[in-house]
Amino acid sequence: MRFDELDLEDEILDGLEDMNFHEMTPVQEHTIPVILEGRDIIGCAQTGTGKTAAYTLPLLNRLLIEGNPDNVVKSLIIVPTRELAQQIDQQFQGFSYYAPLSTTVVYGGGDGKGWDIQKNGMLNGADVVIATPGRMIAHLQNSGVDLSHVEYLILDEADRMLDMGFSDDIMKIISYMPAERQTIMFSATLPPKIRELAKTILRNPAEVNIAISKPNEAIDQSAYVCYENQKLDIIREMFAEPTESRTAEDDHLLVVEDEGQGAGPYAQTHETQRGGHALRSGAGPARGGDARLQEQQGLDPRGHRHRGARH
Repeated sequence: MRFDELDLEDEILDGLEDMNFHEMTPVQEHTIPVILEGRDIIGCAQTGTGKTAAYTLPLLNRLLIEGNPDNVVKSLIIVPTRELAQQIDQQFQGFSYYAPLSTTVVYGGGDGKGWDIQKNGMLNGADVVIATPGRMIAHLQNSGVDLSHVEYLILDEADRMLDMGFSDDIMKIISYMPAERQTIMFSATLPPKIRELAKTILRNPAEVNIAISKPNEAIDQSAYVCYENQKLDIIREMFAEPTESRTAEDDHLLVVEDEGQGAGPYAQTHETQRGGHALRSGAGPARGGDARLQEQQGLDPRGHRHRGARH
């Protein structure tokens, strides 16, 4: 199924066209129409299946239609890590390129300036707030952030958040929101604790399960044994190869890891949504020996850009 078969606003379709996204993945095909109807939903989908676009596109569409004349926070996305928050924000920037919508990303670390940027973004009524649980609670307690107008709540990687001990934090954040809202939950697995959480915060949800028991077929993995000085040449050669077609989560993640060093020093490179390249090196130099290099295709891109709050 194609994106232009959905009842999406022209601004959203134009952004998808510029990003060369035409065909939906299965999780997008099964969830986007349900979310557009305003129903709560619990989706079970693994990384690389297109789940981020599955909820960002209908959310952006609803926000674009409704507007935000009162400059209030209307939607909140809760995620376990700041890396995921940055990934989601980057997708919003691409999908909403032609739409007058704003995002604020809220996560810990950094300096006081970052805190003030997050605070001002929420107080000025960012359309979409993407936050980690602990940092969001800190702002609720110290910044006077108002979530009483939230109409859309999304929990992404819910099982991971519960594994990290964020259950109480999530419920505390939800206590600041109105009961009348649309709630969307995505999880890689559906253990009993996730179903219990769903019963607590979702209302008569639709349920979508996409390939729960098998690896994502969109991910191609390969390994190369090489010397330290060969790593960058291999990465450059792999990203020099043209890509014929893409879906709304088709990007590259390369992980270079020293043999026998666990998750030690590594380098990552990815192809961004607009076709550019970026390289990020881990702390410290690699310590010789063979290297294990994995390419995974179909993962979310990494990156972050603020659009600023509406004034």
